[in-house]
Amino acid sequence: MVYTVIDPWAGSYAMEALTAEMCVIDPWAGSYAMEALTAEMRVIDPWAGSYAMEALTAEMRVIDPWAGSYAMEALTAEMLRAGREVIDQVEEMGGMAEASLRLAQLKIEECAARKQAAHRLPAKVETIVGVNKYRLEKEEPLDVLMIDNEQVVPAAVRQAGALRAERDAEAVRRALHELTETARSGEGNLLKAAVAAARARATVGEITQAMEEVFGRHVATDKFVSGAYKSEYADTEDLQRVMQKVAEFAEEEGRRPRILVAKMGQDGHDRGAKVIATGFADLGFDVDVGPLFQTPEEVAQQAVDADVHVVGVSTLAAGHRTLVPALVRALRAAGRGDALVIVGGVIPPQDYQMLYDCGAAAVFGPGTKIPVAALEVLSMISKNIRERQTA
Repeated sequence: MVYTVIDPWAGSYAMEALTAEMCVIDPWAGSYAMEALTAEMRVIDPWAGSYAMEALTAEMRVIDPWAGSYAMEALTAEMLRAGREVIDQVEEMGGMAEASLRLAQLKIEECAARKQAAHRLPAKVETIVGVNKYRLEKEEPLDVLMIDNEQVVPAAVRQAGALRAERDAEAVRRALHELTETARSGEGNLLKAAVAAARARATVGEITQAMEEVFGRHVATDKFVSGAYKSEYADTEDLQRVMQKVAEFAEEEGRRPRILVAKMGQDGHDRGAKVIATGFADLGFDVDVGPLFQTPEEVAQQAVDADVHVVGVSTLAAGHRTLVPALVRALRAAGRGDALVIVGGVIPPQDYQMLYDCGAAAVFGPGTKIPVAALEVLSMISKNIRERQTA
């Protein structure tokens, strides 16, 4: 709810005292908000800089100058009402444990999408230093430690093999059995049992599997909110331009452009991927979202099953150097070498060329405007289709 308040200080005890005692001719004199009013700035404290407020603080030493304000009371009442509404929703779902996935997670993702759009990060209304404002003319390359997985993985396998050969296998079996039984019975300390298994030299994977026998494995939801990005984005002309292009594509090809947004490896951060999925869906794309922790082969199979035009890889945890080449190979092996692979996320600029060389069609870094990216992706899809038709 938005309030249009003529006088937010109406009813304030402090302001009444100020007017009576100080006889201020213009209590707004010197206010930054009043000076900026013509520029339509959003001001957190409209009394900031006001001579009257400075005098009020100095002379009256008021603990709460907003006490009694009708506007503040209305805002407080609205916060209370909205808060109780959320609490009622949670209670109806059976408590927070049940609501965490059905309500809380989707609300967080909706807020993230609105932050990306309503708070105008891509439209440069909200300043994000180094992303959409005050950017360097030339970015200096960062010195990033590169890990060669072709050397690390075989070494890790050998180390795990040596561990299993040296440890007491029977002690490990007993410790893992005790851990499973503790989980099943609900009696005893589960953490204590897990620590005992670790001291017996059980691996993290073995400890996890021992508990998974009872608890199962968590599978993150692949749902995402819709409408949040389109409803809040500042530049509607940008959106209309993209949506018109998508409609033209659908008319020509008989279906809308389809993208699979994928997270691979142990990167468990999917907020950015969900924002991209929401944004592209609002622009008219058909969007599939893969679960967390997929292998390249699993992503390739999902791309085949969904018959997508593009696989969009969202990466944050530096797995792109290994996982993107593996995905390109998996798509070719599955007969979908024609599917475009695009990559977005936190990627050092010096890695861009490596990704292009291994088969990525585009790389999008932080701060990319979603409508701009969508237009570029749509153009690449159309070009890819034409090239395959004329081949």
